[in-house]
Amino acid sequence: MQADVLILVPPESQARKQIVAKAATERTISVLPAVRQVYVESIAPDMDDARGDWERLQVALAAQWGLTGLQLDVLALPTLQPALRQGKECVTVTLWQEQQVLRVQPGYTEGAYGLAVDVGSTTVVAHLCNLRTGALLSTQSAMNPQVKYGEDLMSRVSYSMLDKQGLARMHSAIIRTLNQLAADAAVQAGISLHDICDMVLVANPVMHHIALNIDPVELGGAPFAVALNAALDLKARDLGLKLNPCAQLHVLPNIAGHVGADNVAAQLAEAPHRSDDLLLLIDVGTNAEIVLGNRQQVLACSSPTGPAFEGAQIAHGQRAAPGAIERVRIDPVTLQPSYKVCGSDTWVLPGSGQLVPQDARATGICGSGIIEAVAELFLAGVISKDGRFNSALAGTQPRVHASGRQLEFVLADGADTSTGSNITVTQNDVRAIQLGKAALYAGVKLLMEHRGVTQVDRIVLAGAFGSYISPRHAMILGLIPDCDLEKVSAVGNAAGDGARIALLNRAARVEAAQIAQSVQHVQTAVAPRFQEEFIGAMALPHATDAFPHLAGMLPLEPAAGSVPAERATRRRRPAAA
Repeated sequence: MQADVLILVPPESQARKQIVAKAATERTISVLPAVRQVYVESIAPDMDDARGDWERLQVALAAQWGLTGLQLDVLALPTLQPALRQGKECVTVTLWQEQQVLRVQPGYTEGAYGLAVDVGSTTVVAHLCNLRTGALLSTQSAMNPQVKYGEDLMSRVSYSMLDKQGLARMHSAIIRTLNQLAADAAVQAGISLHDICDMVLVANPVMHHIALNIDPVELGGAPFAVALNAALDLKARDLGLKLNPCAQLHVLPNIAGHVGADNVAAQLAEAPHRSDDLLLLIDVGTNAEIVLGNRQQVLACSSPTGPAFEGAQIAHGQRAAPGAIERVRIDPVTLQPSYKVCGSDTWVLPGSGQLVPQDARATGICGSGIIEAVAELFLAGVISKDGRFNSALAGTQPRVHASGRQLEFVLADGADTSTGSNITVTQNDVRAIQLGKAALYAGVKLLMEHRGVTQVDRIVLAGAFGSYISPRHAMILGLIPDCDLEKVSAVGNAAGDGARIALLNRAARVEAAQIAQSVQHVQTAVAPRFQEEFIGAMALPHATDAFPHLAGMLPLEPAAGSVPAERATRRRRPAAA
């Protein structure tokens, strides 16, 4: 082998499929869609009436529904006369924004549907909804196929810059995935793709540009200019989307830089601009998007956390899939670990002689697992405030030993894993998590400084990954600032929920545009204070910031110059949430 090789294992050949958890949250949504249907009794043609069928239908629409000035999509025109004749001049007309006719069907029929899509860097999710009732009929999700061109946003921008066909390949890949998700959703709901007449798409700016076949090169460096901030209405067919031939596509607006339509959608769902509380909204991913605000002012920024939170750059890291360690506990006295893997309810206690069922055998460790593991290692005194392993434990504790030039902690014994090898947390793993969490926390602190506050009232963790994070471990790690743990919550895929709101309520699209225009964007990439905050945030949970809500939970710091005490000085703590 003389060069890098990319090996793609198709989903049908994978023994364990990744868990893509971006289900829609149950919400109350006022249904006022951009696309609706009306039943019309048109005027039959006769020898004395020289008007065309479209002109007669326009008269009927004006008389019966007060609709004037309508345009007819050119691809709907060939179906007009067959529908009128078959329905004996009675038809169901599908309208967009009461401006354009998208579909004409014979007789009375109900069946206008829409798709709300969130294109994330790692995951793509599509929600199929009934546009009349607002009912959620199907949720489909898949890995973003662009991961083979780059794990994170900047690597995909680089791929587009370095390969002339890069943009075309990435654009084609995402369109194929969107078409497959739409087809799968239609099958599950028992409808035709031709019944899907509206679609709303949200994405971060890089994914937004690639989906629209816009080169993202400008987003690769300062001043990180987006091609457009405004919302966009176009025909779905213009992007090669295989829905109804006349289906509309609405793309929510971007804010600025790397804060995009997905952030606008999340704000639409969580409404910080209508909150009396000071709300901190964090969408945790390879590029965290952070919002801080209330009805007085809303600030937003992005922060490059890197892929470690999704299991990348971790020695035994993997994406969330059956077998991935997702929950970790470490006894602070004995250093005995226990863990649970995705797809199993069994807690495994390594070295206990426990018979481990096949579905509980670990294959690696995913993002939520590595966060809990590092936090637990800190609580148990295995690593210090600066993230370094306690070298005194290497010769006295069997689970802490040297591997090459670094120390590691054995989390899962080879006898209990699917691979037959130990699964460990290394010093480099801890550093990768420190770098990611420091970038996120620095972004948060930058927004707090701009608002002139030192505390927030509520913290909301969004996104598939955010849904799985233990708030307590996140705070112990210093991933989020101090706050009452009862006021920290996970809301799942807020961006997808916002897309669904915009799909079902056209007034929400106007609100989304207002959000994008009113939010104050804070640039982190060139802010001198970002680097200062980043350095302080490398410590666990932080070098100087106080965390009073963690009082009694954190390990005692040894006196200056002293050797960390052995097990006898470690105290038990409350069970983690």
